[in-house]
Amino acid sequence: GERVTRPSPKGIVISQHGSVFPWMTVQENLMFGLNGDDHGDKAALADHYAAMVGLKGFEKSYPHELSGGMLKRAEIARALVVKPEILYMDEPFSALDALMNLKMRNELLRVLAEERHTVLLITHDVEEALYLADRIMVLSPRPTKIQASFRVEQPHPRKLSSPELQQLKEDILTQLGL
Repeated sequence: GERVTRPSPKGIVISQHGSVFPWMTVQENLMFGLNGDDHGDKAALADHYAAMVGLKGFEKSYPHELSGGMLKRAEIARALVVKPEILYMDEPFSALDALMNLKMRNELLRVLAEERHTVLLITHDVEEALYLADRIMVLSPRPTKIQASFRVEQPHPRKLSSPELQQLKEDILTQLGL
């Protein structure tokens, strides 16, 4: 019910292009947004989130020393460490190979099960949306409006081969004109 007219520290963006700072270690990247004194031991907090996303032991590593999946996990940890009210994800896994994309979907679900956050995921991948989302909105061509909205009722983990999700996929693809 609250109108949003400009960026806010309550929301964090994870883009498809990545945004870790190459001159900082994983730990330094995670501590970057921890401004002020109300975070306690910033290094310990950063290390906690590094461990949460499977980067324990890589806290002192630089981005060029990490794989693509590890970089994406560092970016997710950096976003979560500041405790955002909402996490905006713009095709966050599109630059990853197919196998790493699937692993990162599972990783995101695992982290979100541990730490509840509202996530707005933008994707062109219908199966990714079906696997991750509780609600899917199909947008119209420009000028963009919400063309259709679908609830995904199946609990996680989801089997994309289930008849219910296959029908939902068909319904979404129909809305997309396919």
